[in-house]
Amino acid sequence: MSDKNKEIVEKVNEAFSTGNMGSFLDLCADDVEWTIVGHQTISGKEALREFTKSMEGPHKFTVETLIADGDSAMATGGLTMEEEPGCEGAYEYCDIYRFDGEGKVAELKTLIVKLKDEGAETATGTAG
Repeated sequence: MSDKNKEIVEKVNEAFSTGNMGSFLDLCADDVEWTIVGHQTISGKEALREFTKSMEGPHKFTVETLIADGDSAMATGGLTMEEEPGCEGAYEYCDIYRFDGEGKVAELKTLIVKLKDEGAETATGTAG
């Protein structure tokens, strides 16, 4: 089961990397719950479909750690995504998954932190 769950996580990351949110949704249970810690919780596949409409641009993932055990998996790494036209932001993330008995994502908890833009700090005079 653990290897299958790792494959699902890799497919989720591929879906985000290519901007193919339909592929991501195909991997989710109908009653999926995605919590983006400190931001919001999206409950149900239809609500998730609406939420992901704004996320269809490609994202660049670097997976540093991928661990799976039983019905859970965790991935950590880096992420770069366009925040506005011509402007990318760099992030570190940790995704924690729980899968249902059908091999679908039942729960996803995302912790994500934007990395400081050192150029912006220098421009504002706050860098040493």
